Amino acid sequence: MSPATPPPPAPVPGSAAGSVPGPVPGSSLSAARRSRELAETVGGPVVDVLVVGLGATGAGAALDAAARGLTVAAVDAHDLAFGTSRFSSKLIHGGLRYLASAQLDVAHESAVERGVLMERTAPHLVRAQPFVLPLTPLVSRGQSALAWAGFRAGDGLRLAARTARATLPAPRRLSAVETRHLAPALRTHGLRGGLLSWDGRLTDDARLVTAIARTAAAHGARILTRVRALRLTASGARIRDELTGEEGEIRARVVINASGVWAGDLVDGIRIRPSRGTHLVLRSDRLGPLPAGLHVPVPGETNRFVLVLPQGDGRVYVGLTDEPVEGDIPDVPDVPETDIGFLLDVLGSVLDAPVQRTDVVGAFAGLRPLLDTRSAGSGEAGRTSDISRRHAVLTSSEGVITVVGGKLTTYRRMAEDAVDAAVATRRVTAGPSPTAALPLVGAASPGTLGSLRAPRRLVQRYGTEAPAVQALAARDPRSAEPVLPGHPVTGAELLWAVRHEGALDEADLLDRRTRIGLVPADRAAALDAVHDVLGEVSAQMGER
Repeated sequence: MSPATPPPPAPVPGSAAGSVPGPVPGSSLSAARRSRELAETVGGPVVDVLVVGLGATGAGAALDAAARGLTVAAVDAHDLAFGTSRFSSKLIHGGLRYLASAQLDVAHESAVERGVLMERTAPHLVRAQPFVLPLTPLVSRGQSALAWAGFRAGDGLRLAARTARATLPAPRRLSAVETRHLAPALRTHGLRGGLLSWDGRLTDDARLVTAIARTAAAHGARILTRVRALRLTASGARIRDELTGEEGEIRARVVINASGVWAGDLVDGIRIRPSRGTHLVLRSDRLGPLPAGLHVPVPGETNRFVLVLPQGDGRVYVGLTDEPVEGDIPDVPDVPETDIGFLLDVLGSVLDAPVQRTDVVGAFAGLRPLLDTRSAGSGEAGRTSDISRRHAVLTSSEGVITVVGGKLTTYRRMAEDAVDAAVATRRVTAGPSPTAALPLVGAASPGTLGSLRAPRRLVQRYGTEAPAVQALAARDPRSAEPVLPGHPVTGAELLWAVRHEGALDEADLLDRRTRIGLVPADRAAALDAVHDVLGEVSAQMGER
């Protein structure tokens, strides 16, 4: 039941097997490059496009504009994938849930963009993931029939999006024995069987954003982290370097606000209604072998599930909630105990041995930047799960373009629409977007990826650059060792992140380039190794 082979994307420089290429030319992000390009940009010549926000959509807009031949600067007050883009379920959804709410255009768009990622732009980062919906006594025959019809409709979306059957296998019914084989932790009493479906799964959402940003850099975009936009106008932004405190101006012909849940802080009239999606982190041994993920029906709900998502790094994620968030928006959302209790209760409804609160070794929450379409002062409530996931591209009275809503799967289309709006202002001139056929850093055909001389885990995270990461470990035996026992990340990966992926400090390394920091105990245990790597790179830079 392993994912089948997708068709090959366009070739990427330096992807030949048998060699140890370095990073894709021009794609390396580092502290030195940031300092140089920031100095050239602040107070410098006018750029065609300034993008604010370096989540998936902002990085995608920077890539889209740069790939059209425009000059681009992209800033973020923190780091790549600092906000919502690192707190997702790591899934590339095909749009099935939107069929149930009659959002046919959103469903089709999701299915198309899933196919683009899996078959052309990022096959090294996105692969097919099987899911089992267990048919327990809590799932009636009618609910089972409805779910099966939904999975068949989802396969119809795949066909309409022209995604190959080899990329995403067909759904099918499972016997009770087959269901238990794919999910041994399930309770056997009353288990009638299961429904098997497939969707796209990311190796890591933050790694996708890093790949997008580096691909944009390879096309000439200036990717500037730790640069806060203080004020936006149609002709640029007042910014502050968060490392030095110095302020200045970046001048641009067009400004795109892609700051997600913070978009309304920068542009008047943008009202965001954030929705909190919480996930739990468990150790893999708590649930035992999980060849497939799980769709666990929420009791009393028709079309709502809790997902069990094996990660392949000794961890399992369980999520997610959809709760409205009121008041000020934090940089990193807290996880309330009510969310944890809800997820544990639903998970316990299908397990032989329920998961206890003490088994939860970490938790994280992301805020979906949903566009608030309620009339001002109406006082309407309603669930955030009922708000449309359509994205919107809005132009303020001053001429600043804001892109909001949507979801991770459709980041590329959101970015394309935002840059199309920039071109429509007539302040810049460019042709159509090429990004639907533009491979991200590390992408290559399955045959090329399969022939690389590097561990499979590295290939799934770095693609064609995996041998170069492996070569770092070969040159220094200390770098070949895991950063902490029981977790696969090595010192070589930390070095690569600092030298080529723009990581500037321990939080960048632990919380975004790797996901060690999702478990607080693991984060504390890895700090010394991270400090050693940062000190080594700093010493090397001082010698130059």
